[in-house]
Amino acid sequence: MTRPDDLAALAHLSTRIGADPLLIQGAGGNTSVKEGEVMWIKASGTLLAEAETRDIFVPCDLPAMRRAITSGDARADQPAEFALAGSLRPSIETCLHAVFAQRVVLHVHCVNTLALAIRRDSAVALAPRLAGVTWAQVPYAKPGAMLAAEVLRVLTPQTDVLILGNHGLIVAAETVAEAEALLRRTVAALTTAPRMALAQPALADRAADGFIALPEDHPLHGVAQHVPSLAVALKGSLYPDHVIFLGPGMVALLPEERPGDAVARRLAEGLPPPPVLLVPGAGALIRADASAGAQALARCLGDVLARLADGATVQHLTRAEEAELMNWDAEKYRQSLNAQASHAG
Repeated sequence: MTRPDDLAALAHLSTRIGADPLLIQGAGGNTSVKEGEVMWIKASGTLLAEAETRDIFVPCDLPAMRRAITSGDARADQPAEFALAGSLRPSIETCLHAVFAQRVVLHVHCVNTLALAIRRDSAVALAPRLAGVTWAQVPYAKPGAMLAAEVLRVLTPQTDVLILGNHGLIVAAETVAEAEALLRRTVAALTTAPRMALAQPALADRAADGFIALPEDHPLHGVAQHVPSLAVALKGSLYPDHVIFLGPGMVALLPEERPGDAVARRLAEGLPPPPVLLVPGAGALIRADASAGAQALARCLGDVLARLADGATVQHLTRAEEAELMNWDAEKYRQSLNAQASHAG
């Protein structure tokens, strides 16, 4: 099968944005390019940062995928059904890329975008920043066919920037160079200076039961030290990858409580053990054996909330939406690949 002439250029761009934790965390995000009736897209569970060192792009039957989306066919949520070659599965967000007419689509979990896209007044906050850009916004929907259907409702041939509520950013263009330029311009327009964390008082004293303090410069310390940010973090999950790699919501270590007690408390609620614990007023602890995905999403949460405007009201994912993500076969597959990669590393 003939590969697009610019697939190498897309791989080069993917490697660079995949290495930027303000744009991509772990195996999140995806890129694609269309060539005639074939769309080449990042495979599920692979890292954009490895796009030039391993073959991460999967060719898919674009017309068949688009027919499944517009007809409401359940196969639209099973992107492996449309793979034309290789053993890897296409990204769980393949149909999201398919609905765009533009050849090149970049989807990133940009923390500066998330700091605005999690707000209840996100449209108002975004509008002045994106003036002069042909953009649209959709509310949160489960990644996959449900989200693609929401996007189709607002998409026009001219729309080249899309804000996904509680999820991230998409830019679309005809060439890799144009897509990169649009991504850089959009991210610059949405960028907010982060709130800085303070020194962590006596945080090491709370480390036990396999939990250690995060590095001193970690942004999640600032979340535990800033009362409004701590309240937002403890109220629930903010975006899909948070649920997948950190579990639903966050857990605070109670006064005089050991980390093992907090884990037991979480398990008693029927929830998975937390890889990260917030210590109010001090900072954050993480399991010494936390996966690469958990480490990446812990930093993402700190980066996002460090940029959330004071007084902003946040839209959290519902318990039903969290449960939907935790029980999703496609995400279990992606997590299994990440676990294998972490073990190999």
